[in-house]
Amino acid sequence: MVRVKSRYLLCEVIVTDQSRLLLLDDRAVAVAVKAAVARTHGDYGAALCSNRFSVKYLNAHTGTVFLRFPKWCYRLLWSALPFITCIETRGQKISCFLNCLHVGGTIRTCQKFLIRYNTQQLHRMLPKCKNEEEKQQVRKAILNCTLIKGDKEEFEDEEESEEDEEE
Repeated sequence: MVRVKSRYLLCEVIVTDQSRLLLLDDRAVAVAVKAAVARTHGDYGAALCSNRFSVKYLNAHTGTVFLRFPKWCYRLLWSALPFITCIETRGQKISCFLNCLHVGGTIRTCQKFLIRYNTQQLHRMLPKCKNEEEKQQVRKAILNCTLIKGDKEEFEDEEESEEDEEE
């Protein structure tokens, strides 16, 4: 038996108004990607990408999207992403573009990359915090991204005991 090889693209949807992200759904993203591939590569590209192409994950709050497609046509799909300028969903057009963050062979490698990427973004946000409360929230988010499950419970216990000592 032969294993079917796929590629996964980790993309983020960049919009000017963050509240518009909540309108997105996976079918609308899939239609926009297929239309962009058809526009840029014609019938040949559309036929290749319609075979086993899917949106595996969409987080409307963060704008994170996992796209799965056959290994042999990932460059066609990747080259068509800059031509997506809007996604039509629920009767509204959301002007946006897709920023490709990572290409991986499995969802797991894309998830690992996403954790590292989010941690880097949080580290960039830390110096821009205006007050101590914001800094504490960012630090807590960084630790939640980087600690493993057992360490996370220990950290929460330590944090609670520190708060008790301060009062």
